[in-house]
Amino acid sequence: MTANISRSSGFLLQRVSAPAVRRWNINARSSIAQSLKRNISTESSSGNATITVLGKEYPTDDFTNLPNSIANLTSRKLHLQPSHPIGILRSLIESRLKDLGFTSYNDFKPVVSTYENFDALGFPEDHPGRSKTDTYYINEKTLLRTHTSAHESECFQTCETPGYLISADVYRRDTIDRTHYPAFHQMEGARVWSRTEHGDNLAKVIQEDLESIPDSGIIVSDPDPPFHEGNPRQPTMSELETELIGKHLKKTIELLMGHVFHQAREAAIKAGSTDPDLFSPIKARWIEAYFPWTSPSWEIEIWWKGEWLEMCGCGVVKHEVLSGAGVGDKIGWAFGIGLERTAMILFGVPDIRLFWSEDERFLSQFKPNTVSTFKPYSKYPGTFRDVAFWCDMAKEVHINDLMEVVRSIGGDLVENVSLIDEFVHPKTKQKSQCYRINYQSMDRSLTNAEINDLQDAVVSSLSTQFPIKIRD
Repeated sequence: MTANISRSSGFLLQRVSAPAVRRWNINARSSIAQSLKRNISTESSSGNATITVLGKEYPTDDFTNLPNSIANLTSRKLHLQPSHPIGILRSLIESRLKDLGFTSYNDFKPVVSTYENFDALGFPEDHPGRSKTDTYYINEKTLLRTHTSAHESECFQTCETPGYLISADVYRRDTIDRTHYPAFHQMEGARVWSRTEHGDNLAKVIQEDLESIPDSGIIVSDPDPPFHEGNPRQPTMSELETELIGKHLKKTIELLMGHVFHQAREAAIKAGSTDPDLFSPIKARWIEAYFPWTSPSWEIEIWWKGEWLEMCGCGVVKHEVLSGAGVGDKIGWAFGIGLERTAMILFGVPDIRLFWSEDERFLSQFKPNTVSTFKPYSKYPGTFRDVAFWCDMAKEVHINDLMEVVRSIGGDLVENVSLIDEFVHPKTKQKSQCYRINYQSMDRSLTNAEINDLQDAVVSSLSTQFPIKIRD
């Protein structure tokens, strides 16, 4: 149930001779600006306007904010490419759980209804995830899914095995940096048992299933009790059922972590790493957590190259979730994992943009079902530009809207956007904000003129789309 889990996931140009920092005049224009602005997210109220996603046309309305650059990503399907790090990781997890009663769903289309993405999952009307600043809307009733949980009700109802795995590309408007991208991949899994089917033997059946899970081969620390007041069991489940389901969940996740990290360790050693931790048993620890739709809940952390890394959130599924999905007679567990963040750790990929690269120097490094360490093929230092503006305190620019303008123009040539200065004028009460945009290609050197054109287009678009005044 990755809707409950944070989007776990996410560094390299010859510096140009022009000054590294420029503040741009509102009158700045360039030949590139008008052509690039066609790709910027727009909101259409025309009843005749349409937008095309994966070959299908949809009517647009006042909710429409999906730019062509994002719509074009929906056909990439990185998780289904057998020689891509995302696809390799997805395949490793699916293959490990296949014989333990799991069905894999990995080809759901990314266009879903607002009902499937939010209403069916109990998102309140005022939830921030529903906002146009967070979500890519095709129209008021249709959007690009923001989590794989948009398909969980269907899987709970139709899956013929006790467990399921969903892997998919998901989309969110977000910040721009080395670990965030507007399109990314999630995997969620769930395992349930039926009271109707097993009756009084339910606890015995769960115990037998627990004993059938192979050993993970890793050292695990789990000092907390199976549940307590701060991480409570649900009243619809007995203490024994809660304890057994928790154990089954943890042993399954430990099996997955052991499977992928043993491969990652072998790849790191083969690549020449002498990190002493790589020659010791892999260590994991369980941390209590909170997620809205599971209780009790946990996160697992793996000790990797000198630090504890949060890898996966999970928990015992709340009764109201299962009941809402039409399977209220069942009890079970669920987990969610961000594939990009995990793949960056396993393959040593330093920048999330590389996953979307079509450069053969990146793609040719990986083979199906094999974890290998990424070898950088070039380093192009980045260069940055600043844009500063005044805005009314009552009409502030939402950071995700600003990021979307920059992303729609600069695309993957933008490595990072950060707020570096902010203050309020004591007399006018206007707020000044200054954002720093770092331009950096993963594949080639950018010219000074090229970066200047991009920045001119960014400043022009910001000044026309938002009620701001560019500072000289």
